[in-house]
Amino acid sequence: MIKSLSIAQLILAVLLIALILIQRANTDASGALGADGGSGTILEKRGAEKVLHRFTVVVAILFVASLLSHIFLN
Repeated sequence: MIKSLSIAQLILAVLLIALILIQRANTDASGALGADGGSGTILEKRGAEKVLHRFTVVVAILFVASLLSHIFLN
């Protein structure tokens, strides 16, 4: 049980890293720190980018859940 959980954690970790690296970098990240360029626009994720973002969140939640279950099973 523990061995299969460790393998699942490894797969989820690699998948999470890949998903994070695939996502498009936000070039207007300075707006989050208060250095707004005066544009006043909010960038929304659409289409495939939105699906990729949601899938990344799901994989992150699964990774944390597997990590916590691994801790409590030991």
